[in-house]
Amino acid sequence: MTRWYLRRPVLAWALYDWANAAFATTVMAGFFPTFFRQYWSVGANVTTTTFRLGLANGGAGLVVALLAPVLGALADRRARRRGFLLAWTLLGILATAGLYGVGQGQWALAAGLFLLATMGYGGAMVFYDSLLLQVAAPLEYDRVSAFGYGLGYLGGGTMFAFNVLLVMHPGWFGLRSAAAAVRCSFLNVALWWLLFSIPLALGVGEAAAQPAPAGPALRSAWVELRGTLRSVAGQRALWMFLVAYWLYIDGVNTIVKMAIDYGLALGLPAASLLGALLMTQFVAFPAALAFGWIGGRVGARPAILGGLAVYLAVTLWATQLRTSAGFFGMAVMVGLVQGGVQSLSRALFGQFVPPGKSAEYFGFYNMLGKFAAVLGPVLIGITAALTGNPRSGIGSVALLFVAGGLLLWRVRVPPVSDRA
Repeated sequence: MTRWYLRRPVLAWALYDWANAAFATTVMAGFFPTFFRQYWSVGANVTTTTFRLGLANGGAGLVVALLAPVLGALADRRARRRGFLLAWTLLGILATAGLYGVGQGQWALAAGLFLLATMGYGGAMVFYDSLLLQVAAPLEYDRVSAFGYGLGYLGGGTMFAFNVLLVMHPGWFGLRSAAAAVRCSFLNVALWWLLFSIPLALGVGEAAAQPAPAGPALRSAWVELRGTLRSVAGQRALWMFLVAYWLYIDGVNTIVKMAIDYGLALGLPAASLLGALLMTQFVAFPAALAFGWIGGRVGARPAILGGLAVYLAVTLWATQLRTSAGFFGMAVMVGLVQGGVQSLSRALFGQFVPPGKSAEYFGFYNMLGKFAAVLGPVLIGITAALTGNPRSGIGSVALLFVAGGLLLWRVRVPPVSDRA
């Protein structure tokens, strides 16, 4: 029997994590916050830039959060999860490539394209996550989900390493300046994302279903969506998990999206911050795979709770951060748990999803994740703007980990036999 990680659908599905992680690392977490502050928002003060970046991140999350459930229901109804995924992916790729042409000081255009690119990235993830249930059996969810995240960190780290080299030594590549190299890195990400999305487009199929015309399917999707809301509300363990997830993933997303900006606001050198982010990717690759193994042995919930304890410690440490060495230490700790918390959360939720409802239910799952991405960055941005102190929003992130962890601890996960 072919090992699960060698099956064509599993590999094709996991390679999409390898593909889109380049956007998450190079653009979302790495170069965009730095370049936005130093090039596109040149002349603006620290708190104004943080506020603008927070609104761009939050606006993209809000749009995807509002659209995700109904699009998920529509995709289930029409058996078009892969098609929806590829459409959102194309939006993200084109907007990312568009950042190449944004000139110095054009912060509004940069923020708008970043918003569209982040929408494409987040919208595609609704359908990508739901396809986990197409390529893996219930007993494989933990391992396959962790495998995808692991490849994502490795692929995103590889692309990010090349782009960092490009920026540090632009002359080696025939470029005139580091700014020109950063702009080229956005094109590199777009091409990487496009190239490694091809295996999923060709190698992951849909479950058998009878496609419906768009109009009737959309009306039926709304009806089914209301039914899903009632169904979720009637399943205590499921809605408790979703609320817990919404709370703690808010903290995770906030750290991912705002860490570089936070370090810059404290006056830490940009090169050190990018180096720490790069190191996180390669620490996270084996750590995500290890979390998949741990989840298969002790269960996803205990493993997630352990990861949240580490996040809580990192957040408290961040309130006292003073040096680049401290930032590197926090990056290592985050790398050890980030992929595990995300991948096992996806796998744990998949265990609650009824047959034929994967995209619809994962629409709710991603909706909560995107609403979390709205709250955290905007909260930090507004708090920093009101207080003039970039450290002031960090304490609230710790509360999210505590509240989410306590609620998750009370969730009763049904036996595997009930979910298969």
